[in-house]
Order: sequence, then structure tokens, then C-alpha cells
Amino acid sequence: MAEMMLKPGSGKQAIVSGASLAMDEEPELLSLRPERLDDYVGQPEVIETLRIAIEAAKKRGEPLDHILFHGPPGLGKTTLAHIIAGEMGSRLTVTSGPALEKGGDLIGILTHLEEGDVLFVDEIHRTSKTVEEFLYPAMEDFAVDFVFDKGIHARSHRFHLSRFSLVGATTRVGLLSAPLRDRFGIFRSLDFYSEDDLVRIARRSASLLEVSIDEDAALELARRSRGTPRIINRLLKRVRDYAEVKGDGTITRPVVQAALALEGVDQEGLTDLDRRYLKTIIEFYDGGPVGIEAISATLQEESDTLVDVVEPYLLKTGMVLRTSAGRRASERAYRHLNLTGPQRRLF
Repeated sequence: MAEMMLKPGSGKQAIVSGASLAMDEEPELLSLRPERLDDYVGQPEVIETLRIAIEAAKKRGEPLDHILFHGPPGLGKTTLAHIIAGEMGSRLTVTSGPALEKGGDLIGILTHLEEGDVLFVDEIHRTSKTVEEFLYPAMEDFAVDFVFDKGIHARSHRFHLSRFSLVGATTRVGLLSAPLRDRFGIFRSLDFYSEDDLVRIARRSASLLEVSIDEDAALELARRSRGTPRIINRLLKRVRDYAEVKGDGTITRPVVQAALALEGVDQEGLTDLDRRYLKTIIEFYDGGPVGIEAISATLQEESDTLVDVVEPYLLKTGMVLRTSAGRRASERAYRHLNLTGPQRRLF
């Protein structure tokens, strides 16, 4: 399926009802996503920008301007798309760049949008050039051009669309073409979350999951969550399972430490893949510099996975340095892995 349509507030439909729903329309039993801007934790500048834009659009009775979010995975880009649709009282249509293989895929979605609807395209930088060409007039003029027949009999027809808002999300904004990027009216970057914000997220999610968590445990989770809400929610669920099976159901700091040791997440939030990445640079390539393709080949992992998932946090914490010659492990990485730093060479 290339698309999914959601109605505002659908996350709070009654789970038990007299009507039978199709499998793809059944509501999730529990979502930890906030549904309103007031419930969103972190990214204060982004939230204030959206609040102003949404209020202004409502006053004018117009669709919201097209929005582009970029940043590492798990920071809330998809959640913000759901919130925008909910705040605007609009229908949300969800798709992704790789799912839009042909121009017809996009046209089919665009022609079904109603006035004020929100179209969310995840990983928009992976949209094909053919599809991207259809997006230009759709975003600027709310129209798409069809070409009938071929050669000297070719005819063009312009189909006018309902006014909609496009929300794009990307982890690799540099791969987005300039013509497409420039057509977004609001362009915001999402950064890693602070420990204080992650603690608030942990306590809110624990409340929704109906599990007890103390302050020290929430702080320990925040420190190991790589500044990412998606990760803290995932780890919280694993810690909850551990607390219910190995303890009395209450999440304390020792429970967090024991559960995450079992998960392979260390004090800095590094996983086994992160540590293997660092050790590859240090042990195979003498601390670097080394190119990402060489690291990828050694680890037998896709280079896109390393660039999108592993490197952002390691660069943020200063354990890896990206130079013109390649990646290099910092002294902090050596200390974290309890390894001896590289010896200075005399030439």
C-alpha cells in the first residue's frame, strides 16, 4: 500500500464497539504519540513556529504552508505530521518516498485529497525524479499536468487539485534537490533532546503504560536514550517487561541498569553496533581516518544504516570526527572502550 489515510483524533476511538472494522482501520491499542502541540515535549522553537503558522492559517481559512522537517530518525517528524493534521482538523494521508515509484502513484493520492488535507511524505529525499516533477506544480499551483498520446498527437491537460498541505520528512536533507527544497514554506531542523526533556517523556510514557517509575530510573533511561524519544519509549517497554518478570513491577534505577545490560545498551546509550563501529575504526584502521564504505564493508552493514542510524549520535557526542579524509575515532571513544589511544607518529 502506498498510502494510509487517518482521520483527526482517530487514535482515541473506542476500542470496544458494536461495529466491526476492517483490519487496516482498527485503532492501535495504545499509542505513546502526543496528539496536540500542548502535549509535545521538546523542540520549543519548532513548536512555537508551528503554533503561529497553524493559528494564522486558521484565521485566514487557508491550508497550512508546506513544511519540511529534517533530522536523525526518531526525533518526532512523523508525530508532528499527525499533530498538524489534528490541530488543523484535517485528514492525514501518509506515504513515503520509496513507495512512490511512478508518477501515477502520486497522482492517485493527490487527486483524492480534499480541501485542507495534509499529505505526509516520509523519507522524501528518496522520491524518484519522475515523481518529483509532478510535485512541483502540485505544491505551487495545486495542479498536475497529464500528457495524452505520444508524438505529434500528444496533448496536455491540467487537472486542478484541492488545496492541501505537504509535510515532508527527511534524514538526509543534503540529498533533497534544491527545486523541491525551495518549495517548502516552513523548513525546520529537529535536534537531539536534552536529558530533562527525555525524563519528562519517560514519565509521561510510563503514565500511559500504567507503570510506576521513580526519578532516578527516569534519569538513567534518559542518559541511555541517545537524545531520542523513540529510543527512550522502546527501552521503557523493555525495562517494564523486566520489572514485571524479575521484580515487583516498579521501575527503579537498578532495574533499568539490569534490563539495559541485557539489551546491550551501555551507560552512554551505545549499542553493540555502535561499539563494533568504533572498534572497527580503532582496531582495523588504527583510529582512522577511514572512508564510510571501508567501514561498511568490514562490518558487513549497509553504509546508509551507518550514516543515518549510527553516526549522528556518535558525531553529536564527539566520539567520531568526520574529516575530509574520512572518519576518525576521538580520544573520548578510546576512553569509553577502555582502549589505549593512538601513539603519536614522528615523520
